[in-house]
Amino acid sequence: MNNNKRYGAWWLRMAALYLVVGVSLGNYMGATHDFGLRSVHAHVNLLGWASMLGFGLVVQQLADTLSPRLVALQFWLHQLALPVMLSALAALMRGNTAAGPLVGLGSVVVGVAVLAFAANVWRGTGAKLRAA
Repeated sequence: MNNNKRYGAWWLRMAALYLVVGVSLGNYMGATHDFGLRSVHAHVNLLGWASMLGFGLVVQQLADTLSPRLVALQFWLHQLALPVMLSALAALMRGNTAAGPLVGLGSVVVGVAVLAFAANVWRGTGAKLRAA
């Protein structure tokens, strides 16, 4: 199996994990009527479930044209930074203002990962367009 396809499969596995976390958090908030973590819930669902699903499907589809280095870089940056960002955001939403810089740091690293994805897709689809 192409290494990019392996990363695509891992993106899909991680998306499924974040879907479970997002639904569980939503169920908890609904059951307790405590919606103080709604921003965490939104980020789990968007940067976890939805984005990772999209990344996985795109990486699977474009595996032969994407840079393996950028695929790996994006995967690891996102996987390491997102849990830091989410847990720091949860702490911030619960009143721990000292967590603010970690939210910022995690957000910046996730942003770099997204830029790596965008650059790789732009590069990979450019190769497909030139070949057509």
